[in-house]
Amino acid sequence: MSVDAIGLSADLLKAVKACGYKNLTPIQQKSIPLIRRGHDLLASAQTGTGKTAAFSLPLIDLIADKKAKGNHQVKVLVLTPTRELAQQVFNNIVAYTQFMPLNAGVVYGGGAMPSQAKMLKQGVDILVATPGRLLEHSTLHNVSLSGVEHVVLDEADRMLDMGFLTDINRVFDLIKHKHQTLLYSATFSNKVKTLANQILHTPKTIEVAKQNSTSGKVKQAVYAVSEARKRELLSEIIGVNNWQQVLVFAGTKESANVIAKELKLDGIKAAICHGDKSQGARNKALEQFAEGQVRVLVATDVAARGLDIPDLPYVVNFHLPFLAEDYVHRIGRTGRAGKTGTAISLVSPKDEKFMANIETFIHRKFERIVMPGYEMTADEMAENSTKTFDKSSQNRYKTTQAKNRKIASKNKSSQPSRNKPSAKGRSKRR
Repeated sequence: MSVDAIGLSADLLKAVKACGYKNLTPIQQKSIPLIRRGHDLLASAQTGTGKTAAFSLPLIDLIADKKAKGNHQVKVLVLTPTRELAQQVFNNIVAYTQFMPLNAGVVYGGGAMPSQAKMLKQGVDILVATPGRLLEHSTLHNVSLSGVEHVVLDEADRMLDMGFLTDINRVFDLIKHKHQTLLYSATFSNKVKTLANQILHTPKTIEVAKQNSTSGKVKQAVYAVSEARKRELLSEIIGVNNWQQVLVFAGTKESANVIAKELKLDGIKAAICHGDKSQGARNKALEQFAEGQVRVLVATDVAARGLDIPDLPYVVNFHLPFLAEDYVHRIGRTGRAGKTGTAISLVSPKDEKFMANIETFIHRKFERIVMPGYEMTADEMAENSTKTFDKSSQNRYKTTQAKNRKIASKNKSSQPSRNKPSAKGRSKRR
């Protein structure tokens, strides 16, 4: 369906076309009419399917129709789990409203409180925020939510995984006005369903893809390798295939630092994005990566949601995520908006427990590819304990196993399909 067919206001349609939009994605086609009719929404869609435009475009039109000239009061509140996602959503909304007399603002932890407070006191119509920082501003009376008419929870499952439930409830307690609530989530976990029952009123449910599925646009492959040789294989894969833009997920901040250092020693320019980096450093790393100044961005799961690199071709899981559903979010950074992408996972024997959970979760079985020269010894094949994890990682592993076992129990009747991508040759380490 063409964007011309949905009746956007002239200024909004002009902005949408300036952004290069021509046709609506499935989530946009299903969401926009329901939002315009005032329904609460429980929506699930894979990352990269246009969720931001799905809720932003109809809400912008709705508040523009009722906005009093010169009066800027928060009418639309969008909550996100991370600062990266908050910034991405804000940037999109600014682009959509570029020809309209609407003000948008963004607040998140790591940003300067004084400048955020000044912006809020000047007034905004649409506010994008992380829950904790929003509550800080509310406590300081920098912002009022009493006039909010539309609330969006973007990546709700991630917010709950990050422990934001109490903050979400506190935010809703501050919204006295009768409002429409839209909950978008990549997965419908039990926690998401419980939250939906609490905050949504007779919602309409939208699913544009099979639950717990990955995009068919993403080619996925699993390489079997010993833990000790993962960094060497990573350089090998990038170098042999001449990959120029690769997002690599590491399990910890420390390992991200080591991976980036090793890549640089191999002549591969890399930047780092994780929680120990300042917001300015993280923004600079993302900018360098997006502009092609560095070939590889090594990130922890702080970047799994919210990164929007147009046409990102490659994602590598150097370490597998503890939660199987986070695999879906990670590889969703590629294959976005109808484009194709490639996702590689480097799996050592001790990772097999996590890989099995992922395979069950997404209903798919992967062939283990062994690159010539990276065959494992008997001792390496026996490496199957958590002893190489640090203490914090071991604790995370123990606390997430119960959840993964529930997922596996629900899906154990699934029939996985085989997938056998081809491997390419090996080059010498530089």
